Amino acid sequence: MTHPTEPTHRLVSTETGRIHLVEQGSGPLVLLVHGFPESWYSWRHQLPALAAAGYRAVAIDVRGYGRSSKPAAVDAYRLTELVADNVSVVRALGEESAVIVGHDWGSPIASTSGLLRPEVFRAVGMLSVPFTPRGGPRPTELFAHMGGEQGEFYISYFQEPGRAEAEIEPDVRGWLAGFYRALSAGTMPGPDEPAPYLISPGGTLRDRCPDGPPPGWLGKEELDFYAGEFERTGLTGPLNRYRNMDRDWTDLAAHDGAPLTQPSLFIAGAQDVTLSWLSGAVKAFPVTLPGLVSSHLLDDCGHWVQQERPEETNRLLIDWLAGLPG
Repeated sequence: MTHPTEPTHRLVSTETGRIHLVEQGSGPLVLLVHGFPESWYSWRHQLPALAAAGYRAVAIDVRGYGRSSKPAAVDAYRLTELVADNVSVVRALGEESAVIVGHDWGSPIASTSGLLRPEVFRAVGMLSVPFTPRGGPRPTELFAHMGGEQGEFYISYFQEPGRAEAEIEPDVRGWLAGFYRALSAGTMPGPDEPAPYLISPGGTLRDRCPDGPPPGWLGKEELDFYAGEFERTGLTGPLNRYRNMDRDWTDLAAHDGAPLTQPSLFIAGAQDVTLSWLSGAVKAFPVTLPGLVSSHLLDDCGHWVQQERPEETNRLLIDWLAGLPG
């Protein structure tokens, strides 16, 4: 089988529908899984770099996004279903195994894929969101206390079907621009300004997203692409991922506290607000990620690490991949 030297779009069948993917290069398979609110397109800088380095790079639209299937049922977006999608993609590509790399929500999707199907996913890269084993109280109970008097934590805000959609969908482009700006180095709110991940009583998430010029990584072409995707598909599928966190907690009960043992990599921006409430997960890496090869915090970088700092991310990914056992 020959593999494309230029990016090629494909639809592949899964057990419950289809996954849209973009493929480039030949060699060992590297599966790239995006987060919220993104797309395969968030890996546009990594696809050619990985292909040039001798890998078969494949970036998917996660279920609910882009041209992939969008089931109506909320519980169709639980982690076990997304793991099954990833396995189906590997098989549809004629491969037995893959390295999987995820960003934002893609990170726990990738780590759970490695945890549940280690025979398929031989190494796991995580960007922005550190590995956190299943455990502790029910997630929605935990999130309910995270905002305190300052406001409602954004994941709690996302739980009720239709609530966040009513905020976002009347002006997808404006909302995305504000959300990307709020989590990017150079445009995010300062330390003395209200946290962008909390919602004031009766307010919206966008209320705390800064106005002004876009971050350097987000030009008109990039924003046009993202806005076009979500104007076409809506936000319910992507938001349904957040609405399954309690189901995931139940589904993964047998893996409570389980470490991820495959060779792993973690990359995050030093200014990523996500690390403010997940710093304990990073400190626990010696226990939770016994196969961790390297961990990197990139200075002057926010949440959108592979788009804010593509060259450095590419170098770190390729160095890690080159050292993996065959």
